[in-house]
Amino acid sequence: MREIVLINLTGPDRPGLTASVTGALARCGAGILDIGQAVVHDILSFGILVEVPAGSELSILQKELLLVAHGLGQQVRFTSVSEAEYAAWVADQGKPRYIVTLMTRRVTAAQLERVSAITARHGLEIEQIDRLSGRLPLDTPEARSKGCIEFSVRGEPADPAALRAEFLLTAQELNVDIGFQLDTLFRRIRRLAVFDMDSTLIEAEVIDELAKAAGIGDKVAAITERAMRGELDFCASFKERLALLKGLPEEVLAEIGASLRLTEGAEVLFAELRRLGYKTAILSGGFSYFARQVQAKLGIDYVFANELEIVDGKVTGVAVEPIVDGQRKADLLRQLAAREGLSLEQTIAVGDGANDLPMLGLAGLGVAFRAKPLVRQSARQAISNLGLDGILYLLGYRDRDGIR
Repeated sequence: MREIVLINLTGPDRPGLTASVTGALARCGAGILDIGQAVVHDILSFGILVEVPAGSELSILQKELLLVAHGLGQQVRFTSVSEAEYAAWVADQGKPRYIVTLMTRRVTAAQLERVSAITARHGLEIEQIDRLSGRLPLDTPEARSKGCIEFSVRGEPADPAALRAEFLLTAQELNVDIGFQLDTLFRRIRRLAVFDMDSTLIEAEVIDELAKAAGIGDKVAAITERAMRGELDFCASFKERLALLKGLPEEVLAEIGASLRLTEGAEVLFAELRRLGYKTAILSGGFSYFARQVQAKLGIDYVFANELEIVDGKVTGVAVEPIVDGQRKADLLRQLAAREGLSLEQTIAVGDGANDLPMLGLAGLGVAFRAKPLVRQSARQAISNLGLDGILYLLGYRDRDGIR
């Protein structure tokens, strides 16, 4: 009668270990049903599920493996698995899989405990844990540190909204970002990424900087803040703010453009997206004058933003239609996806304000980046603690895979 056995080896990682173990199994005619291994700080954990065919002696297989393990300095354990247990394991492969991505400056045990406890409480089983971030020296400054742990979990949460609410609360309390997404083929074949500009690609709201130069900074900033929180209609507030800039000299634009700083991680993210064959776009409620400068710095393919009308060297304060508001951003995302021959599931959208929510909801991966509370709560994914290159972790990329 055939037998099913789970074999676990633990000990120092050794070159040729897998070949030695599978060689012993081959001599006994064993079939491989499942296999997996992980190495943490040069300590190996190796598991292999085998079928010992009828007529073969399990004791001979165990003796062979004990000799191999001893020679390699490994501890070995054998666990019999019934055919009913194996059948139940096979049936589990039909369950949905999700990816939980924990992103933070420094990974702590408290963060891992909370995330794993939440997944268990909602009926999700952790199948695999991987570190996506690179190894860092112990004295790495906090601002330059990045940590990412990815959990592959199995099951279906009974209340996805409650699960997400717990993740959001944990993120705020423990300074961590927690992504939760269905593990599908589309996660690995996205090819279009669109971005808001102000407070997303650059560390400023340009219209506020223009207002400061005009001496009305506080007044315009207050309107901007309310618009980004979703308290004011974007188009109406945009026209109101723009009218206040009437008469601003054109030379001020060049000064402000030269002072704008790219957001942390932007250059790394765009270099990687370019290397991976992505098309990229700026969809901004800001001004094309500045968006084209950002486009040149980051090698962005498309730019759609509002025109800043200038006559006789001065800003007119008149809005040029059509204004790029939330709905227009969503429409542009659809148009760009169609132009590139992509489904919306293959797109990424990133933004921070309420006017970004339509495109965040439409994209296959919508990310609220360092966003206002309303946007962070409404978007499916949020990053508040890392730079823009943290988006790569949501795609499953490891630091060692890329140029960073």
